[in-house]
Amino acid sequence: MGITLEFKDVENKLFLLYLISMMDLPMSRSQIVDFVLAKDLMNSFVLEQNLIDMVGRKFLDAAREDSRDESTTRYSLTEEGQANLELLENQIPRPVRNMIDQYVEENRGKIRKGFEKTAHYFPNADNDEYIVKCGVYDDKRGTMLMEIQVPVVTREQAKFIQTNWNANYSSLYKRILTTLTE
Repeated sequence: MGITLEFKDVENKLFLLYLISMMDLPMSRSQIVDFVLAKDLMNSFVLEQNLIDMVGRKFLDAAREDSRDESTTRYSLTEEGQANLELLENQIPRPVRNMIDQYVEENRGKIRKGFEKTAHYFPNADNDEYIVKCGVYDDKRGTMLMEIQVPVVTREQAKFIQTNWNANYSSLYKRILTTLTE
């Protein structure tokens, strides 16, 4: 029985890695929950355990837009996660891959719409600093316009940059682009 449970656990993780990889942008916890529960791939307890485990194993990055609100957590694939997915992707049954591919095709635009701007911060694993990652996206074309990463010393600085970017991303984007092209 343990082998079957272990296999199912690996299969569940592969489903999640494949979903996030195909979406090609960070997905919120609620977006992942909606898909997984609607398609009856796993229950919410198993999903939560898999997300926690994959973040712990560095297969996924988890970044919160609002550090006080867990529902603002967005998950993205790490290089380690992508490498493991590439190694084991053929273990995902074709019908499940097709189901995920169809969901991504139908929902990428809606999910990306919530990504006109984004700002996340997370601890830098190499030192005691933080990395703030800010971006601007073009919904109509579905492309990234600009993404910057800024290392900062304190969490307060990271929060300040995140808040400032979210409040002023349009004017900041224009100023940066103007400065770069003058």
